[in-house]
Amino acid sequence: MRVLIIEDEKAAAENLKILLSEVDASIHVDTIIDTVSGAVDYFSEAHDIELAFFDIHLADGISFEIFDTVKVDVPVIFTTAYDEYAVKAFKVNSVDYLLKPIDEDELKEAIAKYKSTKQQVPVNEQFQQMLQMLNTEKKSYKATYLVQQRDTLVPLSVNDIAYFTIDTGIVKATSFDKKGYIIEEKLEDIEAQLDPDQFFRANRQFIVQKKAIENLQLYFNGKLILNIAPQPDEQIVVSKAKAPQLKKWMN
Repeated sequence: MRVLIIEDEKAAAENLKILLSEVDASIHVDTIIDTVSGAVDYFSEAHDIELAFFDIHLADGISFEIFDTVKVDVPVIFTTAYDEYAVKAFKVNSVDYLLKPIDEDELKEAIAKYKSTKQQVPVNEQFQQMLQMLNTEKKSYKATYLVQQRDTLVPLSVNDIAYFTIDTGIVKATSFDKKGYIIEEKLEDIEAQLDPDQFFRANRQFIVQKKAIENLQLYFNGKLILNIAPQPDEQIVVSKAKAPQLKKWMN
């Protein structure tokens, strides 16, 4: 069985490759891809893989974006270090979901499930069904973050935050009045806490609020530059793979 791994952490990809060989000697890892754009290019061409493992957080975005751009015509097992999605939605739709570090027994079960079902429903259709289920579930989103001002902790409303960014491992929120606040959380966790109708993960460094966006500037090779106010010190470049999602979100 020929398998594709989409994973941006080299160690995690190699570990999964080793586990697969131990679980089933007939499994051959055909390719390892570490970006959304690379996966889009891969599925745009003819291939002979039978199963794919998708890490959710990739080097240039979220692997769900792949489904928005190209048809994924093979079964998919998702992997992630963050239990931030409704696992049952994946299970109901026969798209399995493994939490990192991946357990060998759970991997065996996922492979057995694939072999027994062969996922008769196309994975793109399953993905859309899963999104519909997630969208129908009521979810509360973060309203404030407790931030430090000198020797005082004060609540900062998310409505006052123009964007979140990470620089040298430090996550900061910048308000519309250009003040910066350190947030003691990972950017991935913040993304899961925010209302996706109001905030967008532009790239690995930035999460921006919709009302902070001034315009989109066309960039080379299908990319976009996201201009916001207040303007950060560096350009916010949106990948070619993520650009259609950003346009759809803004509409």
